[in-house]
Order: sequence, then C-alpha cells, then structure tokens
Amino acid sequence: MELVIALVVIAVLAIFVVSQYNGLIRLNNVVSEAFAQIEVQLRRRSDLIPNLVETVKGYASHEREALEKVVQARAASTAAQGVNEVAAADGMLTQALRGLLAVSEAYPDLKASANFLALQEELAATENKVAFARQYYNDSVRGLNTKVQTIPGSFFTGLAKVSTRDFYEIDDPAARNAPKVQF
Repeated sequence: MELVIALVVIAVLAIFVVSQYNGLIRLNNVVSEAFAQIEVQLRRRSDLIPNLVETVKGYASHEREALEKVVQARAASTAAQGVNEVAAADGMLTQALRGLLAVSEAYPDLKASANFLALQEELAATENKVAFARQYYNDSVRGLNTKVQTIPGSFFTGLAKVSTRDFYEIDDPAARNAPKVQF
C-alpha cells in the first residue's frame, strides 16, 4: 500500500512538473510568434513605402527632405534586431510617414491621385494590423512574465530556460498627446 501511495505521489509530482515546464515553453513560443507577426506587418508596411515615396516624388519632387526621412527610417527599420531596436525604428518610421502624409496635404493633385489614395488606404490598413500585432505581443508578454514571476512558475524558469521578455514600447511623445478637435 505504501508503495502505491509513493508511486501516486511521484506521478502527481511528475505531471505537475511537466505541466509547469510545458506551460512556460508554450507561453515563450506564443511571445516569439507574436513578435514574428509584428515583423511580418512591419515588413508589409516597409514594402509599401517605396511605392508611396515614388508616387509622392512624381507630384512633389522638391519635398526632398520628407522623402529622405522616410527612406532613411525604412532602412533603419529593416536592419533593426530585437524588440527594443525594432520598436525604436518603428517609431522613427511612423514619424517619417506622418511627415510624408502631411506633405501630401499641400498637393491637391497628389491627394486626388487614385494610386496615392490606394497606397494611403493600404498603409492605413497595415497600420491597423501593426497596432493589433503590437497589442497581441504585449498581451502575450504579460502572460509569460506573469507566469515567470509568480509561484509555482518561477521555480521552473531555469529548467525551461525561459525568462521575462520586454514589452513592445514606442517612444513617441506625439502619440501621448490628445488630438485637438475643432469645429
């Protein structure tokens, strides 16, 4: 009888250890996949930018500074590695795109161009997908970090070789300001 109880206790402990280990690995993989989705959407946005720049160039060739900022920011975003570096490059690219789209306001012919409107619409849709991917990533990181930092998960982080991950944060002071609405 004592042998059966000992075997049951060992089996329950083994199941508990395996479930904790697998839970940490699963959450770590979810975070990695979520970051990959951000990169997919950023690549999609990056692929749209040359077409947008060429379209604006055709109408506003003397707006060289805005165009160069977008091209430089795109290059930086494609070379970025890791969450913090990608987030910083993403913020720079977002600012540069805002500048480019602001330039378009001064050119009625450009704003009326079907090609420009289609690119702008596609870029807006991609920005929504990027925002969703960021939110999903941060939700996944929160889940992983909570598991890693709380008991009993914290006891198994070494075994699973899993640690907390960084949140995806963009340092964009303009995004923190409430927009002004005037009628």
